[in-house]
Amino acid sequence: MSLVFGDEHRILREQLARFVATEVKPVAARWEEEGMVPRAVLRRMGELGFLGLRVPEEYGGAGMDVRASVVLAEELGRSTFGGFAVTVLVHTDMASPHLLHGGSEAQKRRWLPGIAKGEIVTAIAVTEPGAGSDVASIRTRAERRGGDWVLNGAKMFITNGPEANLVFVAARTDTTAKGSRGISIFAVEKGTPGFSVGRRLDKMGWRSSDTGELVFEDCRVPAENLVGEENRGFYAVMRNFQNERLVAAALAMSEAETAIELTLAYVKERQAFGGALWDKQAIRQNLAMLAAKVEAGRRLVHHCAALDLEGRDAVREVSMAKAYCGELVNEVMYKCLQYHGGAGYMRESAIERMTRDARVQSIGGGATEVMLEEVAKRL
Repeated sequence: MSLVFGDEHRILREQLARFVATEVKPVAARWEEEGMVPRAVLRRMGELGFLGLRVPEEYGGAGMDVRASVVLAEELGRSTFGGFAVTVLVHTDMASPHLLHGGSEAQKRRWLPGIAKGEIVTAIAVTEPGAGSDVASIRTRAERRGGDWVLNGAKMFITNGPEANLVFVAARTDTTAKGSRGISIFAVEKGTPGFSVGRRLDKMGWRSSDTGELVFEDCRVPAENLVGEENRGFYAVMRNFQNERLVAAALAMSEAETAIELTLAYVKERQAFGGALWDKQAIRQNLAMLAAKVEAGRRLVHHCAALDLEGRDAVREVSMAKAYCGELVNEVMYKCLQYHGGAGYMRESAIERMTRDARVQSIGGGATEVMLEEVAKRL
């Protein structure tokens, strides 16, 4: 544990570890087959207080800071089920923070208590078929008609999208504005006429995460569902990207550490050429170097959390963490699967699933190339 964390974070970590060990790992393989995490599980997490860690106490949460998000990501990562972890983290740290940061008092009182309890599951819909990391290129439109906004467009690769109760949608509200200007955020509830799931997506990894294409066809949303300032949505997305990317980096390092632990246990037992694989110097040293890199990545994540606590601009450091950790988790999984040999290639192997899950870590939430450009601008 870093000096950034205190006793309350140690207690939270222990509680999360027990929950993962007793209520996730024994049954999560079934969620992979079903393609989603049962909403009863999220409600259970809400009952235990895990979904409202950053929600202020007056709305039913714990009112904690970014350190709680890091602990949450790290412990969920140890489950070995990335789809489960991202289902929770999109809800707690990638979607609902838009309401925390930009929502009106009425919006917060309307939705935050249910979000903290797991009764309302959230998603963030920014990515489109032609606009991913390049948020300024989104084409979904919202036009003001009387007391409503009417949305038209499509969103792609939306985690939690098919089953979410509340989706925060980025749409262009000023078609004359260029680039990042003229984008706004809207809270769209499930069942709103004109809002539908185009299709569920079949993914390489994160199999227990429900992911889909969302379609908006003359979707009429009340004016009071505008979240934050009109035409300032791009900046809201950019602001929350820092939290999202930090949490993603924390998740990646936890997954990487867990993979190393699984591999250490395997190579110390697996016999080949007259001894355990652990007796081979190359394997020992490779795992030792990977462990060193993961420790460095973890410390960078914790440093970013400390900068956030101090209120300092940490775009450079968070972008470094997202790029470094997203690439490193893939390096770790590649080597760990290699050392598992044929057993690691089997679907019943945790390392096989973790390797597939990790691949998206260098893509989602800002591709490595985009992150490195953010760093380069600040060198």
